[in-house]
Amino acid sequence: MPDQKVFRLPSKGAGVDALQETTEPIPKAQAHEVVLKIHASTLNFRDLVIATGLYPFPVKDNAVPLSDAAGTIEEVGPGVFGFENGDFAIANFDPTNQFGPQRDWENALGGPVDGVCRPYVALPASCIVKIPKNYEAIMAPARRSRTTAWNALYGNLPLKAGQTVLFQGTGGVSMTGLMLAKAAGAKTIITSSSDEKLKFAREKYGADFTINYKKTPKWGEAALELTNGQGVDYVFENGGAGTIAESIKCVARGGQIAVIGFLAQIDQKDMPDVAALVLDKGCIVRGINVGAKQLTEDMVQLVCSKDLAMPIDKTYKFELQEIKAAYKELSKAGHVGKIAIHIQR
Repeated sequence: MPDQKVFRLPSKGAGVDALQETTEPIPKAQAHEVVLKIHASTLNFRDLVIATGLYPFPVKDNAVPLSDAAGTIEEVGPGVFGFENGDFAIANFDPTNQFGPQRDWENALGGPVDGVCRPYVALPASCIVKIPKNYEAIMAPARRSRTTAWNALYGNLPLKAGQTVLFQGTGGVSMTGLMLAKAAGAKTIITSSSDEKLKFAREKYGADFTINYKKTPKWGEAALELTNGQGVDYVFENGGAGTIAESIKCVARGGQIAVIGFLAQIDQKDMPDVAALVLDKGCIVRGINVGAKQLTEDMVQLVCSKDLAMPIDKTYKFELQEIKAAYKELSKAGHVGKIAIHIQR
């Protein structure tokens, strides 16, 4: 059986420079599995905090990192129907999560389960979503950001045309959410510390309003003014403890705050009284754990029908030093959209 190049992280918190290159057999498809030939992957904030040790959920030792996988079916195992060799496909973040909320953190790719930083991976066919022909370029890569954004907008109370959505930052989830919200006829507000990034979001992706949070630290009040005091219907909360107070300030009564990340950490003693603030607004604060396969399938239909291509800021080669460089680029938070790793054609 031929071998493949695989990258592994010795342990959670080992650091980006601890990534190791190994040579391992290309897997064979067992019953009810397919082998996915991975063309490309993208980095997510989760990948970075696993390497740095800030990730609060389970990670096994010597794990293969990354959870975004887009490619073609290389082999179909016994008992698998609906897939053929050469089909373009993506894999769901948690292979066990078909419908509804994620049950636990024990089955997520790139953490407790080996991820996709390798050319070939065998996965349960039940977690694979086939992409319609001629949409390969649109869907590859950045599957995880799209499902996360879709879950934030449609996983609970679905977004309606005319509602307002605020996105923190210009990373992959926010930029994906911006495109999905615009496609749905929503009004959009996006924040960043960079005027250049905000200009890009306006001119390239149609953001209706932008706020530089470095120049306007009380951006929650600015968002309220932009909505004539009504507040925004949805907030993509990527900062966490350091930004949640401003998010609650600007959210409409009965609105939704999707907690996606924790980029803006603060001391616990400085944490706002979130319970009291939420009670005052009567809003929903909901943690987003990417999303089930059903949400991924729904997202694919919309993205393909609207030709929503994800912005890729930089692409790195499938080599040890290049992958380390990609992680370090992500840590600078200077990108717009996603940082990709090209694995193979």
